[in-house]
Amino acid sequence: MLLEIGDFAPDFTLVSDEGKTISLKDFRGKRVVLYFYPKDGTSGCTREAREFSKLHEKFRKENTAIIGISMDDVESHRKFKMENNIPFILLSDPEGEVLKKYGVLEEPVNKEAPYRSVVRTTFLINEDGRIVKIYKRVNPKSHAEACLLDLKSLTR
Repeated sequence: MLLEIGDFAPDFTLVSDEGKTISLKDFRGKRVVLYFYPKDGTSGCTREAREFSKLHEKFRKENTAIIGISMDDVESHRKFKMENNIPFILLSDPEGEVLKKYGVLEEPVNKEAPYRSVVRTTFLINEDGRIVKIYKRVNPKSHAEACLLDLKSLTR
């Protein structure tokens, strides 16, 4: 089932870059930028994380938490976060279970390339846990700014 605007964001529990167990429901009462990205340390993913980091304080002032999710392990997230001074939570989904729930995990198309890939996608979630905006196959360079502008335009 594909998620649509107005749907409740599926809850999940994953381990953070700090080794803590985090659930989406922990953020009820706040808005959430939930972004899925392919891999720590790659150029596009690094750019996207840095763009969100630059605007982190502005998101915070909008009562919004930023959460990044990839299939990388906790240690990879720790290193990526430290190297790039990322001030928000990164969650590890090594089996891709949450990525599947959100419809952002592409299965292998052939046996010569037997790997799954993550479609760079972001969900804006309101204080009640409903999806209010979905960005698919985003441009990492300008994406964070677009999210912030859209959040500011949402009626509370």
